[in-house]
Amino acid sequence: MTNPDTMTPQELAEACANAMWIDDSASQNLGMSLDYVAPGAASLSMTITDQMTNGHGMCHGGYIFTLADSAFAFACNTYNQRVVAQHCAVTYLSPVETGARLQAHAREVSRRGRSGIYDVRVTDGSGAVIAEFRGHSRVIKGTHLTEE
Repeated sequence: MTNPDTMTPQELAEACANAMWIDDSASQNLGMSLDYVAPGAASLSMTITDQMTNGHGMCHGGYIFTLADSAFAFACNTYNQRVVAQHCAVTYLSPVETGARLQAHAREVSRRGRSGIYDVRVTDGSGAVIAEFRGHSRVIKGTHLTEE
């Protein structure tokens, strides 16, 4: 591994995402894929399965929230600081059927001191907006990468 201090911002974001992905059993076991990462941004996608439906036969909102939350996590952990969610809120805009491929696109709105705000838009394959998510982040002790 290269010294994190000598990496470009994009290289650092990718290295942090790779380090996180290795231990992210939740996202992996739900079939998510990490499609894109950049400083303060990330996109993940997931296909809705029959096991993810609720009593109305549509995708349970918790799975949509989890996809958005994972995108949020990867976006706010791109600076080699360990960052966790402090507060999150989601607004569901459209139901989702089994088989739909959802994409969650996270972007940094503000990052100051130990706090950050990130917006995540969840869309379906046609680009229709399914949900809007806002996450507030908090830096904790530690880093993803160490100097070798």
